[in-house]
Amino acid sequence: MTVIKFGSIVLITVALVAGIALPLAQSPQSWLEFPSIPGLEEKARNIFFHVPTAWVTVVAFLVSMFYGLKYLKSKNIEDDIVSVSSAGLGLLFCVLATVTGALWAKFNWGSYWNWDPRQTSIFILLLIYGAYFALRSAVESDEKRGTLSAVYSTIAGLTVPFFVFVMPRMMSGLHPGAKGDVDGSGPVVEFKMSPNMLVVFFIALIGFNLLYIWMLSIRVRAGRLEYKHQHTDR
Repeated sequence: MTVIKFGSIVLITVALVAGIALPLAQSPQSWLEFPSIPGLEEKARNIFFHVPTAWVTVVAFLVSMFYGLKYLKSKNIEDDIVSVSSAGLGLLFCVLATVTGALWAKFNWGSYWNWDPRQTSIFILLLIYGAYFALRSAVESDEKRGTLSAVYSTIAGLTVPFFVFVMPRMMSGLHPGAKGDVDGSGPVVEFKMSPNMLVVFFIALIGFNLLYIWMLSIRVRAGRLEYKHQHTDR
């Protein structure tokens, strides 16, 4: 886990420094210059942070669903701890994706929030998983709480691909990839970025995934200690 921790720190630092420091140029002369993307210009730097946080959100929610299903089968408290830990991290990264997306919206579309289909879908996910934690806090019995949470996380997890990948493409909107968008799905999905931007993007993507794994291991260990403490005092 130490390798994962330092790997995430190094990769995210490299992406942060390169993503912010390397200049944009209309005609780049070296790998140390990013080409200017029409319509995005300086705002293109947000690609290195907004997209990875959104990706990790999806991964975390799906991992929560997977371990929720495992708990329903095994009734092993370890599976419940992993499921709720991953859901919590998914909610955290969902907030980060929302904030970085709102900043992008401000500079691209003039306001932080436009109720674009993609903004609406991520807001719905925040509500769904906020309700998940409200449900857990309302149930005292470990087994009942784990079972209800597992069922809820399974249903919620099934909605994640729809709200992230399907719904925003079924409706007209401002975000790249919306229905009727003549420019397509944008530079990330269609890999329209230059090779050096792609390298920095994948460094950021790997770094944020490693960060999630590291944070999940910490949260699971804390969850185990909390569970043991609660049951030792009884």
